[in-house]
Amino acid sequence: MSIPSDIEIAQSAKMLPIKEIAGNIGLSEEDIEPYGRYKAKLTDECMARLAGRKDGKLVLVTAINPTPAGEGKTTQTIGLGEALGKLGVNAIIALREPSLGPCFGVKGGAAGGGMAQVVPMEDLNLHFTGDFHAITSANNLCAAMLDNHIHQGNELRIDTRRIVIKRCVDLNDRALRNVVVGLGSKADGFVREDHFTITVASEVMAVFCLATDMTDLKKRLSMMTVAYDLDGNPVTAADIKAVGSMAALLKDAIKPNLIQTLEHTPALVHGGPFANIAHGCNSVIATKTALKLADLVVTEAGFGADLGAEKFFDIKCRKAGISPSAVVLVATVRALKYNGGVAKEELNKPDIEALRRGIVNLGKHIENLQKYKVPVIVTLNAFVSDTEEEKSFIERYVREKGCEYSYSEAWEKGGEGALDLARKVVDTCENGRADFRLLYPDDMPLIEKIETVSKEIYGADGVDFSKKALNELRNIEAMGYGSFPVCMAKTQYSLSDDPLLLGRPEGFNINVRDVYVSSGAGFVVVLTGEIMTMPGLSSHPAAYDIDVDENGRIRGLF
Repeated sequence: MSIPSDIEIAQSAKMLPIKEIAGNIGLSEEDIEPYGRYKAKLTDECMARLAGRKDGKLVLVTAINPTPAGEGKTTQTIGLGEALGKLGVNAIIALREPSLGPCFGVKGGAAGGGMAQVVPMEDLNLHFTGDFHAITSANNLCAAMLDNHIHQGNELRIDTRRIVIKRCVDLNDRALRNVVVGLGSKADGFVREDHFTITVASEVMAVFCLATDMTDLKKRLSMMTVAYDLDGNPVTAADIKAVGSMAALLKDAIKPNLIQTLEHTPALVHGGPFANIAHGCNSVIATKTALKLADLVVTEAGFGADLGAEKFFDIKCRKAGISPSAVVLVATVRALKYNGGVAKEELNKPDIEALRRGIVNLGKHIENLQKYKVPVIVTLNAFVSDTEEEKSFIERYVREKGCEYSYSEAWEKGGEGALDLARKVVDTCENGRADFRLLYPDDMPLIEKIETVSKEIYGADGVDFSKKALNELRNIEAMGYGSFPVCMAKTQYSLSDDPLLLGRPEGFNINVRDVYVSSGAGFVVVLTGEIMTMPGLSSHPAAYDIDVDENGRIRGLF
């Protein structure tokens, strides 16, 4: 008998009406705005009413560097939430919304897997409640208003060679990375080079996910630098009078979305910045709301701990004033063997020597997380090819590193398969062993912040800055943004900025080619290696396999 695909499992799920899910966490029908039967947004009134409640505890789920073998970070996040429910814990999951880029590009979906999924899976992976479309529209409205200001006389004396806001679209489209706009007659605008980024890498997305309410959102939007004038002074979204209309487009999007898992665990899914080119966490609003509704909130940060977890700590926790009580670090036997040099097609074969070579990647991530003084629980995401020798080797290694260990079968068994992990998470949180601290202080110079992350987290010997990057860093500090944290844009596939260097690379430098300030979000983006903010499609994108049958059922999402 064939194993059902993720989408087949999701489509056969018996979902509860969303008002019942809301009721299970103490919300009334007046607290939600339904989007159909199985999705809803929380109302402004609901969030205002919750403001005075005591916060629950927060658990972060992260992973080793991603490989073609897969790690299952979202699956384990969802499985952990389901398992906590089975233990009688009042738990909520807080996740990001998937981007259409990877859904139609390499991933084909991002709602968990097997028996640990959030549903409705197709809705979540596609248009959901329209948040990303609103963010795209707000960003592009700002860009259009900037161009119109110049066309109508350029009262602000904007330097057309120093326009920094990029248009965006939530799809992988390499042809839009560098474009020319304004072709045609004088009435069609001025001719200039322009650029597109994917929506999840836009500053509007970052602002959206770091804002605490509508007032804060408008403040952050107003501070966004969109261009520079002829004297080198920043021109903001407020200067071009774009803030009010952008906020109007985001009015409904800013409300967190409530859905459920296959086992009816509540899930707040909201926002979705990438972690390799943005800060990689769900919205502060959703996380803080979940903390008011639950005793324990399980959230995740994108890609490996070198990207998502570092940014969760040094950007989101710093900005939002939150801190985790525990971190779950996800790995697989297969991924560790891949880091040890085994080809993807050979990963199902036992190979303890390859595992010995590759496990150093896990070791580096453990060491990195321990620098933040938060207890780490390593969970091994189960595969049928795992051998007892391999599992025992990893467990010994993990315990020698001073971490708890759990073997999770959440993909196959849902919450039942993650009960051991859930018990260890609860024990860790109840014992209060976390003493969270940031990696660097606000007043450290930007260059030193970049060097600190590169050396302490990536394991680099040093940093090589381009002349352009050094000039921009000086300008950013001169404008008063030197206290901002840094948001490192780096390949997710390696601890270094070279995607081909697996395991635990040594003897390398991080190459910083450019930096720019996201003054509304409140961080400085650092572009390393060859990372791009607009991905391209592969030779066989997932879009090839996605379709709708004669009954209107979507196929090919996985």
